[in-house]
Parts: sequence; C-alpha cells; structure tokens
Amino acid sequence: MDPISQGIVGAVLAQSKAKKNSIIKIGVIGFMAGMAPDLDVLIKSSTDPILSLEYHRQFTHSLLFIPFGAMIVALMIFPLIKRSLSFKTVYLASFLGYATHGLLDACTSYGTLLYWPLSNERVTWNSISVVDPLFTIPIIILVLTAMITRKRLFSFFAIGWMTFYLLLGFVQYERALTVAAELAHSRGHKPERLTLKPSFGNLILWKSIYQYEERFYVDAIRTTRSSTWCLGESIRVFDYQYHLPNLEKDSQQRKDIERFRWFSQDYLGFDDDKNLVTDVRYSMIPNQIVPMWGLVIDVKRGMKEHAIWWTSRGLEQSQLSLFKDMLSGKKCINNQR
Repeated sequence: MDPISQGIVGAVLAQSKAKKNSIIKIGVIGFMAGMAPDLDVLIKSSTDPILSLEYHRQFTHSLLFIPFGAMIVALMIFPLIKRSLSFKTVYLASFLGYATHGLLDACTSYGTLLYWPLSNERVTWNSISVVDPLFTIPIIILVLTAMITRKRLFSFFAIGWMTFYLLLGFVQYERALTVAAELAHSRGHKPERLTLKPSFGNLILWKSIYQYEERFYVDAIRTTRSSTWCLGESIRVFDYQYHLPNLEKDSQQRKDIERFRWFSQDYLGFDDDKNLVTDVRYSMIPNQIVPMWGLVIDVKRGMKEHAIWWTSRGLEQSQLSLFKDMLSGKKCINNQR
C-alpha cells in the first residue's frame, strides 16, 4: 500500500503494546518501521528497467526477514532515544511495525514475495486497493487521538477498524467473483483463470480479468447490496509469434519480457500502436485495457540492450467523470442480481 498507510498501520500495532508515558515515541517508532521495507525502491538501475520490479516487495517484505528488518530499524533508532527507552522496547516496537508491512501489501494486487527465499510466488490477495482513504483516514485519526490522550484504547479501536475493513474487502471480493463468473458464463465462456482487483480507493467497483482461449476479457463489477456489471473490452493474449515474430530468442529484450511476465503474473497483452508489452491487470478505468505501464520493444535494438520502460498514469477529466459515474452506479446497469 501507500507509505502513509503502511506507516500508520505499523504505528497502531506498536502503540497497542506501549505504556502510557511512551505511547507517542512507540507510535513514531512503529510508523518508521512500518514504512522501512519500502526502502527497497532504492534498488534500481538506469539501464535495466525490470530490476526495480524484481526487488520491490522482495526480500525486505518477506516474513522470514521481519526479525532482521526490525533489528536494522531498532539499531538505527535506539541511539537517538536510549535515555528514555530500552533497546528491548525499541526492538519490540520496530518488530510490530515492520511485521505489518508485507502482510498489508499482500492484501493488494501488486504482488508481494511473502515466502522469499523459499518461494518466488507473488502473493496477491486482492482485497484492498493500493490507496484507499476510507481505510487509512480513520486509522490516522485514532492513532493521533491515542497519542493526544495517552490512551491505548484508541489503538485497539484502530485495530478493530483495520480488521473489519480488510475482512469486508475479502467479502466484497467473493461477491464480485461470483458475478464475474456469471458474466463469463453468459458469454458462453469457461475461464481458464479469473482475477479480480478493487479499483482505485474503494471496495465497491472491481476490475475483472479472465482468460478464455487466446483473449483476456476485462470488465467492471460493481457490488453493494446488489451487484451489476459494466461490459468492457478484450485483448489478445501476448504471443511472440503473433506480436513479435522478429524478436530474437536470445535477446535481452525477450529476457526482459519474461521477467515482466513473472511480475505481471502472466497477464501480458500487446499494444500495437506503441509496440508495447502491457500488464493487463492495471488500467485507470476498470473496464478498459488502456495500459498504465509496460515494455516498449524495438526489434532493431542490439542483442544485449534492454527494453524501454514506459508508464502513463495521467487521468483526464473525462476519465475521472466516467470513473465517478461507474462508482455511483450510473454506468454499470447491464444486468442486476
């Protein structure tokens, strides 16, 4: 999730074990520890666009790395506050804050290597958006209230809200999954695989992606008391022979595509206009296939040259209006249950 959410969730767990006179300091330690795993974003290369994708949410987010990550945070913080807190207390706060990070990230759709180095599986529980103000803002309010009043009770209220909201996300996921399966069935499709992810900042509007034969079908599912769907677009599954027949098998660009395939969990499409291998999971509007990022491939590049990383995260006013209409139910009116 976003850094503020990660930090504030870390602060909540650390505060829950704090004494009254140290609740502010412990909360700050938990906040810093909660954000610390994302320092892996510093691992990047100016020539290799996939390196940062491979290492973000990798070893620093692993469950097995938690004790070591917490130790690093504690060793950095302790010299600054050793007169008021013991190292044991600082380490415990760091541990609790750090431990929340990977698990919270796994609740999103980006992919987190929770089991590294035992497994390279990118864990995606798809129960919450990467940014969700409705999840984060109440927690911020409760954490600050706990600091001002010096009462841990508000920390437990925050934990209760976190638990409720994440569980609600799983419930909404299952509801949307049922509707997405019905939509595929109505087309006469038997999906080979089906993935759902919440759209930006909410648990109401979901993006559905499923594969049937050689195409990905992308739709939006809106679920409140009843569920509706917004019919979307489809795109051919990326295929070397069809899309890039002239790309050399041993070229670095082809290796980059395979690394990108792992990152995108094999949801690869291709944009002919941009010569772009895309991640079909992500688009600004949930029933569209317009890509947010991908690899620009140029078959004329040298065998050892990397593909070019491309991103486009701008949201035009017309897209924002469309998103609001879909979220409010004005556009998703194609079938109700």
